[in-house]
Amino acid sequence: MSLAPLGPSGPRLRVEHVSRFRYESTVSASYNECRLLPTSDARQQVLSARVSVEPVTWRREYVDYWGTRVVGFEVHTEHDELEVVGAVDAVVAPAGTPPDAGWDAVRDPAVRDRWCEFLVATQRSRPSEELAALAQDAAAGLAPSVAAQAVCQLVSDRLTYRPGSTGVHTLAMEAWDAQSGVCQDFAQLAVGALRSVGLPARYVSGYLHPKADAEIGQTERGESHAWVEWWAGEWYGWDPTNVKPAGHQHIVTGRGRDYGDVPPVRGILAGGGAAQLTVQVSVTTLS
Repeated sequence: MSLAPLGPSGPRLRVEHVSRFRYESTVSASYNECRLLPTSDARQQVLSARVSVEPVTWRREYVDYWGTRVVGFEVHTEHDELEVVGAVDAVVAPAGTPPDAGWDAVRDPAVRDRWCEFLVATQRSRPSEELAALAQDAAAGLAPSVAAQAVCQLVSDRLTYRPGSTGVHTLAMEAWDAQSGVCQDFAQLAVGALRSVGLPARYVSGYLHPKADAEIGQTERGESHAWVEWWAGEWYGWDPTNVKPAGHQHIVTGRGRDYGDVPPVRGILAGGGAAQLTVQVSVTTLS
């Protein structure tokens, strides 16, 4: 398979993402899908990527409507535990310069038609009236990419990163009111606010290497992470949790309107009761 050429070369990273589910009682069957496999594009080159599942009865891989690689799998034997492991080896380019298209280009009818699904608020990402008004003020008179950074800064200034303060079902407006959240909340608030000022914006799921200057061969405890991309002539990634462009520390595994389009692992069970989930992500700099 030919790979998309990269611009500037970046570090080669290896990521291992382990999810273990332990169930309160025996599960007789489960139906699941995971989004742990990145694709090559202009800023990341995937050298290898695989998902292993134990136990598993049946699986298949496909690409969903948003362009994300999905592994669907079923288990038809009784089990008390389920383990899903994603392993990725990829080269990631540093962040580039924000695109400089003007509002005429962003508001072009053909552009708005092409990216219409990334211009509409979803239930998860809908901003409060307060945030929408602040975003309009922040963006006034600025070029699209400058406005986008100003809007994302509103979110970064408002929220305090607090692990465990919210859950996967928390709405953007709830996180805004609570003034705290995790990366998912920062990203959902940012895409909602960006769309409210007329910028196409999408939610990005992936991994974050915690150290920008990690030594070769060094393995660090990584994280599943979320950030945003806005369109101003081309797509550009921004991490509102860490207030910086998405660059060589960020590996993309999926894009969508909000978290609901790109959960790492989800499924339905027959039996099982409550489930205890543990997640471990490790990132190693290979070169």
